[in-house]
Amino acid sequence: MKYALVIPDGAADEVQESLGGKTPLQAAKLPNMDAVVRAGIVGQSDNVPASMPSGSDVGTMSLFGYDPLKFHTGRAPLEAAAQGIELGPNDWAVRCNLVTILDGKMRSFTAEQIPDELGAHLVEVMQKAVADDPCWEFHAGVSYRNLLIYRNPTTENPFDSGTITTPPHDITDQAVEQFLPHGTGSQLLNKLMKKSEELFASDEKNLEREQSGTLRATGIWLWGQGNRPALENFSQKYRVQGAVITAVDLLRGLGRLLGWDVVEVPGATGYLDTDYTAKGQYAIDTLKSGADFIVVHVEAPDEASHEGDTAAKITALEKMDQEIVGPLHQYLQSQGDYRLLISPDHPTFLRTKTHSHGYVPFAIAGNGITADDAITYDEISAATGETFDEGHRLMERFLHG
Repeated sequence: MKYALVIPDGAADEVQESLGGKTPLQAAKLPNMDAVVRAGIVGQSDNVPASMPSGSDVGTMSLFGYDPLKFHTGRAPLEAAAQGIELGPNDWAVRCNLVTILDGKMRSFTAEQIPDELGAHLVEVMQKAVADDPCWEFHAGVSYRNLLIYRNPTTENPFDSGTITTPPHDITDQAVEQFLPHGTGSQLLNKLMKKSEELFASDEKNLEREQSGTLRATGIWLWGQGNRPALENFSQKYRVQGAVITAVDLLRGLGRLLGWDVVEVPGATGYLDTDYTAKGQYAIDTLKSGADFIVVHVEAPDEASHEGDTAAKITALEKMDQEIVGPLHQYLQSQGDYRLLISPDHPTFLRTKTHSHGYVPFAIAGNGITADDAITYDEISAATGETFDEGHRLMERFLHG
């Protein structure tokens, strides 16, 4: 049996007045996703517990079949795993965004998609600033996505559940003062954020970007802290060997922690310009090479929602449908026994430009799945099907139910 999961990140949404009272999933032309529904079933799952912040770290952990209330420690440790950064039992990882804050408001949580080279340079600037303190390590990632590691030499934790931080993508165009880190250990994080503002304001390479007419990075934003999670190996838990295709570090890291192969795809960017065709072909090639289960994650719908761009969200969904879901489903059908699952991790509303709590639609087709009467893949159709109030239970239903 071959299995595949396709994740249109943040695809679930509200009805839009600009779309004639339809959601983006309803408005988009998705013949291949609709074909999966007609061949199987549609339903809805709630992947983010109400007591937890909505985000891909929580939503994908649940979607992969692990209860985030039990296993989730933070987003940054997953990204540390993606970079091969080992965390000791008392160490902490913290996500470090390069951001642009103007007039006290979060103008861009990506510093306008800052180039990798400049991003790495600014991370090195911060590393030099903490060179005298061996507890701190800055690690460059991709573009605005970077990490800060706190190497804790004692058993006394500087951070805990009382350390409150906020994802910068949740506060676009909002005043940042009320969202600065607070609670346990927050003074350490705020001190570094303040230092970055001073250093970036005088950095020549950073100022050159501003002089060219592009917003410069004004500082770092620290959030998503956590220590090393303890996750049961996926193949031991579900008796299926997996692999993941993604351009997002937190999913790479989660995949590695679960014992999956991480498949690198040229042209996969984690943004709207990602190479959809390559992701679809690499998914097929991975199954051909012997993997039992392939996960294909596409960040583009989520990024479009964060930018409030309805047209871009629809375009991303339609490209996923044509260049990933269609070819992958056709290949699976040609191989005999298979199951295919399509599901976002969480909703991301165009109206608020943020992640949200609530149900997301899923569709499952393949062997042992008796088709229901649904014909379209969208939130409205899904509300009439099976419901999983605990989203982490959907994986067992998909693989073995």
